[in-house]
Amino acid sequence: MNLFNFHTHTSYCDGNSEPEAYVKQATALGFHSLGFSGHAPIPLENGFAIKDEELQAYCNTIRKLKEKYSDVIHIYLSLEIDYITGITKDFQDFRNSCNLDYTIGSVHLVVNPENKNQLWFIDGGNIASYDEGLQKLFNGDIKNAVKAYYHQINQMIITQKPDIIGHFDKIKMNNKNRFFTQTENWYKDLVNETISIIKEQESIVEVNTRGLYKKRSDELFPGIPILKELHRLKIPITISADAHKPEELNLYFNETADILKEIGFNTVMLFDGKKWKEEQI
Repeated sequence: MNLFNFHTHTSYCDGNSEPEAYVKQATALGFHSLGFSGHAPIPLENGFAIKDEELQAYCNTIRKLKEKYSDVIHIYLSLEIDYITGITKDFQDFRNSCNLDYTIGSVHLVVNPENKNQLWFIDGGNIASYDEGLQKLFNGDIKNAVKAYYHQINQMIITQKPDIIGHFDKIKMNNKNRFFTQTENWYKDLVNETISIIKEQESIVEVNTRGLYKKRSDELFPGIPILKELHRLKIPITISADAHKPEELNLYFNETADILKEIGFNTVMLFDGKKWKEEQI
């Protein structure tokens, strides 16, 4: 299988290195393709997204690297775009203004349906923040909180049509099997509703290795039961490291490929500059 990573964060957002450092690492590893996907700007104070005033500089930097290294590696320009109901821009605005090669759609901040100004941050390594948000915004009602998360993802898929759905079951990460388990019927029903929408919209699902190599999760995003259902429904997948450092670009890829082959997957999706195509694992 050709080596690639389409989910990459640099110092323009919450990554730790300049973009060229990732390119040099990717070429040293023999990568076929590298996609940069900085967190798109959001109209809220935060510590992870590209600043509005730096967005064009980010885009220009990636385009220059694309040209500079065109003889040795395929480089692509993307954004991981947050979808926050009623707050964030349409994905098409970023596609048009940045001339993106593809988009990743993700939910990191969940809107409280009862108060649109309240947001629950479900990502990051601070479990206490997850717990506090659950209590303050949802009165500790995990079913309503998780339902809000998945319904926000569903709305994103239908209205914004991202090429790739980023780590779509990440709601489980800071839960740590405390407030719910993934075997509960109400949870499986929510997941299956999202999978059905992904199938209808012909989206690609990211198999994200970051939770494992950062030791924040004991399984991939999404986990094996979901991957089995994606395989049954012939929903396309791609592997991603969600790298925030150059040395993370291919972490847990070989192990993930073995897991996918054991489930029955023979191919993953690879971007060729114009379209997504199947690549043998």
